Parts: sequence; structure tokens; C-alpha cells
Amino acid sequence: MTPAALVTKPISQLQLAPGSVLAIPNVSWEEFEAILAELGDRRAVQVAYFEQTLELMVPLPEHEKPKEIIGDIVKTLLKASGRRYEPFGSTTFRQVGVAGVEPDACFYIDNYQQMIARRRLEPGDPPPDLAIETDVTSKTTLNAYVAIGVPELWIFANGKLTIYVLQQGNYIAVDESPTFPGLPVAEWIAATVKRSWQVGTSQALEELEAQI
Repeated sequence: MTPAALVTKPISQLQLAPGSVLAIPNVSWEEFEAILAELGDRRAVQVAYFEQTLELMVPLPEHEKPKEIIGDIVKTLLKASGRRYEPFGSTTFRQVGVAGVEPDACFYIDNYQQMIARRRLEPGDPPPDLAIETDVTSKTTLNAYVAIGVPELWIFANGKLTIYVLQQGNYIAVDESPTFPGLPVAEWIAATVKRSWQVGTSQALEELEAQI
């Protein structure tokens, strides 16, 4: 019996439908870096890497719309409080040999000045102060964010926002965002995303801004 041939194809040749999630185990850090280089910056797929497992995900509109709304709300709140920021979108953040994540959105707030001129991340750069994930077809790997050291992580799933803060090497769910103390951020976001499916994103955001 002839042994089966090992089929090898570049990751970039995979055709993944919107909403697809593909997990590939036993991927070394060197292979992960090579795959990122192969995929390039202009791609529809998002990646996450932790403990030698690579996850590829192709977002749905159900994923993209909330992330844009939440990002816009963050900008509105920062502007209202007179704080400056640098948005870094879905930049790939790495902890060499351990983890790689691409948030749906992220912001430098306390460290914004250090990042103003950055076109690419440099060794020693801090993690973003706030990262945002929208979970629809896949679930955010919290331990990957722990490895990166993001101090505040928001995860929107099933119409609800959960706020996590990093404490002693673990994420703890909290009722109030340290970035926006005293504000019902989770309530505002859940209501605005829900409203956006009824009246559209622009009107939903306008209604929230009037409320604020």
C-alpha cells in the first residue's frame, strides 16, 4: 500500500468563508512568524496564537459592526473627557515565543505620546491600554492577552460587554471600567449596539451622544 502523500500548501491559499474559524495545533513560534509574513498586512483573516495553537478567523458583519460602534464610543468618551489617544486598530501584538494577538480595536491612552510616531511596533513598546474584542464565531483567548500584558480588555459577546482588568497575572471581570470610572459603559454599549440594528449605526451613536 502506497503511503499517503503529505499535502502542504501556503496558508494564504486557504479559502475560508466569512464566519469560519480554523485552529491549527503544533505551530512553532518561527512558523507563526512565517505565516504572518506570508499573509501580509492586507488580509481579511485575523489571527491569534497561544501555546503553539494558531487560530485563523474570518469576521462576519455581525462581528464588524459592533467593533466599529464600540471603538466610536471609546473615542467619543475620550474626547468628552479631554483625553488624547492613539488608535492602533488590529495591530499584531507579540510576546515572543508565547503569544500573538490582533484585537478588533485597541487604544493607547496613558501611553499615547510614546506611540504617536510609531509606524511599526518596536521592542520595549508597551501594550495598548485598552483592547476590544467582539466574539461571534470564536472566543477570545484571555491567556494570550495576559501574556501580552494588556491592562484592560473589553469583550462583547451575545449582546453584552464584559470588562476585564489585569490583576496579579489574571483577568478579573469588573463592573466599572478603570478607563472611564463612574460611567455605565457596558450598559451604554449594549444598548447602542442593539439600537444600531434597529435604526442604523449613525442614529444609534447620535442618540448616545445626546444622552451623554
